[in-house]
Amino acid sequence: MYIDTHAHLYHKQFEQDRTEMVQRALDAGVLKLFLPNIDLTSVEALHALCDQFPEVCFPMMGLHPCSVGEDPSRDLGEVERLLGTGRYWAVGEVGIDLHWDKTWLSQQQDAFRQQVRWAKELALPVVIHCRESFEETISIIEEEKDEHLTGIFHCFTGSVEEARRIIDLGDFMLGIGGVITYPKGGLAETMAEVGAAHCVLETDAPYLTPVPFRGKRNESSYIPLIAEALATAVGLPVEEVARITTANAELLFAE
Repeated sequence: MYIDTHAHLYHKQFEQDRTEMVQRALDAGVLKLFLPNIDLTSVEALHALCDQFPEVCFPMMGLHPCSVGEDPSRDLGEVERLLGTGRYWAVGEVGIDLHWDKTWLSQQQDAFRQQVRWAKELALPVVIHCRESFEETISIIEEEKDEHLTGIFHCFTGSVEEARRIIDLGDFMLGIGGVITYPKGGLAETMAEVGAAHCVLETDAPYLTPVPFRGKRNESSYIPLIAEALATAVGLPVEEVARITTANAELLFAE
């Protein structure tokens, strides 16, 4: 059994075959799919998919850093209201992104910190987007860390030192996706030193498609390819990687 801890399956790229795509995941042994929110425009589609597959698709709620502008207070207010309904399994996808634009860094930091505090209050894991912003992101987690704060550093592609800094937080996982299959990605070499004990699997579908489908649309049925690449990197049977990563995900997303 596998769990995809991060997939945007409500994305418009799945409009033509969404039901079949979910079935392909189930056929591949990927039995739980956790769906991060982006902003207020994605909520309706997120809810619809989780309502269609309530035993398979599980929603998160958060405001993505790329959707944080000069004044995100209205959007954050709605995220807070939605989180208060109790239907979500995590606060996410939240964090800091300095790849596209650094204009609203202070607003991203404030929004991230606020959503981390909601995660603590609600005893939910936080699912973190961290792109070209490792120091800015982890410093907030280190400041806010207490016994209530757990989560995933989604799409981890960092160094051995960064991985160990995350692991040292306790109760945080490395989200390993398709990049581990890329020959020049460097992630396999990092994970060979770090190991699989603190990992969960994810696709980030429809993005970051693993080899041999790189360049095409990603989907949750490709999780076994990511598991195989991680198993090769850390020197474990793929069945053991499946067991470890599934147990880690179930612990994080416990009811």
